[in-house]
Amino acid sequence: MTDSTLEPQFDNFFALFEQPVQFDIVQDSLDQRLRVLQKRYHPDNVAKDGANPAKAQQQSEQASALINQGYQTLSAPDSRASYLLDMAGQAQNLEHSIADLDFLEDAMEMRMDLDDAIGARDIATLKQLHPQITERLAKQSASFKNAYEIQDWQTAIDATQKLKFLVKLNADVVTAIDAISAATHLDDDDLYV
Repeated sequence: MTDSTLEPQFDNFFALFEQPVQFDIVQDSLDQRLRVLQKRYHPDNVAKDGANPAKAQQQSEQASALINQGYQTLSAPDSRASYLLDMAGQAQNLEHSIADLDFLEDAMEMRMDLDDAIGARDIATLKQLHPQITERLAKQSASFKNAYEIQDWQTAIDATQKLKFLVKLNADVVTAIDAISAATHLDDDDLYV
């Protein structure tokens, strides 16, 4: 890494992580490649440029940032779908509103149920919502995959917009379950003090 630019593979996250350019990924393979890349581009392992160690350090930091960005992009279904659409030159309409009123109604109902359960610290309701959200995530992921493969860009864009909403909802429910479980565990520990 003594050149002033990073290797060409940094321009394509799929190439960087040795994944085929497709929606389906193997998370274990992605995780393993992350560890290899982190080790390879860690500042302690980068050959220092004899004339300019600061430049080598800067390149290492730049590589690390791109590795982390690539991993985050490929790990989540919504960002992976967005990235694929961007690579295909079809990402220009991703910021438009979701037009599927049935989806919006269902999603808003789940959001209100989630917010109510979080406010009430109702872990049972949260645990009921989680599989419902993951089921919808799987459905939209399949919709995106099929549309992407046949280059039905409008359907792929629609599925990506829905994935963004559902990924956020899923992250919120997981965070809430973890927080309430941790607080409950701490309360249980207080009984034994």
